[in-house]
Amino acid sequence: MNFTLPEDLREMQAAVRGFMLEVVEARAREIEDTNRVPPELLRGAAELGLFGLSIPEEYGGVGLGALGRCAVYEALGQGHMGFGGVISAHASIGTSGLVRLGTEEQKRRFLPRMASGECIAGFAITEPSSGSDAANIRTRAERRGDVYVLNGTKHYISNAPVAGLLTVIAVTDPARGTRGMSAFLVEPGRTPGVTIGKIDEKMGQKGSLSAEVIFEDAEVPAANLLGPEHLGYREALGILTNGRVGIAARATGAMQRLLDLSVAHAKTREQFGQPIAEFQAVQFMLAEMEVAIQTSRLLWQKVAWMVDEGQDVRRMASVAKLYATEMLSQVADKAVQVAGGMGYMKDSPVERYYRDQRLLRIYEGTSEIQKLIIARDLLA
Repeated sequence: MNFTLPEDLREMQAAVRGFMLEVVEARAREIEDTNRVPPELLRGAAELGLFGLSIPEEYGGVGLGALGRCAVYEALGQGHMGFGGVISAHASIGTSGLVRLGTEEQKRRFLPRMASGECIAGFAITEPSSGSDAANIRTRAERRGDVYVLNGTKHYISNAPVAGLLTVIAVTDPARGTRGMSAFLVEPGRTPGVTIGKIDEKMGQKGSLSAEVIFEDAEVPAANLLGPEHLGYREALGILTNGRVGIAARATGAMQRLLDLSVAHAKTREQFGQPIAEFQAVQFMLAEMEVAIQTSRLLWQKVAWMVDEGQDVRRMASVAKLYATEMLSQVADKAVQVAGGMGYMKDSPVERYYRDQRLLRIYEGTSEIQKLIIARDLLA
């Protein structure tokens, strides 16, 4: 086994890491204060190809496989997590369904604008009555001639306030239960009856905006049906499955950044006449961080390789997401401890990471749901 990334991926990873640390982090305070990502940062992301990571080259994208995308996601994780959230929600679950299930006409209509960053995408499945219980979706889509009429409410939808396209999961045949769901390509700004609610006020990940999406007799052209009608709950969640390894990679990048900050602080912060790096208690925390990083990196690399090989990754994607996000929580806590009072201050990136990382254990499947997926697959 060769664990060295190809040279072109290493170069892109380095370019993205440099952009995150030198350009995005310089604007982090502004993003925190305004809860907005400056347009010039999004343009910079587009120039790096970040909006087209999973989009084939023939449609204007970079066309990376899972291993390449995750290498980039790890680099994204080393900068502002809200900014990284905008990119990953678009390039992962916001895009993968269309690339995987779309017709040629749908791809040519949407993908070039998505690859350029002109059209930001999102994925709408969560509802007030169905978060982890996605099978309890109540949004309905009724076929009426050449349109589907959608009624219902989605909430906590990442990128909704800025999205030009949403992949929306709705029930088309209630009698078929979990096999009666379908996916639709919905353009919020161009579809009467679609309303974006107020922007959610979240604990962290500022700049990564989410909101309710309300459908009131919203008419979506039948041509915007994504994949077969009644594609089913399992296929709909398949879009989420491959996204989980991307979250594991982002979590690994965030851990790396926290370790780098902790090492730098430990070498320069003095107590009792010597750098705190000389104290075994601090050394143990740094060592534990490193173990978490190396293990998480091996996990996302293996699962990404499995995706590219066409293997079933339902269990392993959950293993990677569960482990990496839980470890990130521990690493963030240790980073605050190493930084001491400085780590609790608002102007500290450690404090920001401590808040931002908490969401990764919740969205795209909570830690508890990942455990259920793993256990049920073992017992099947």
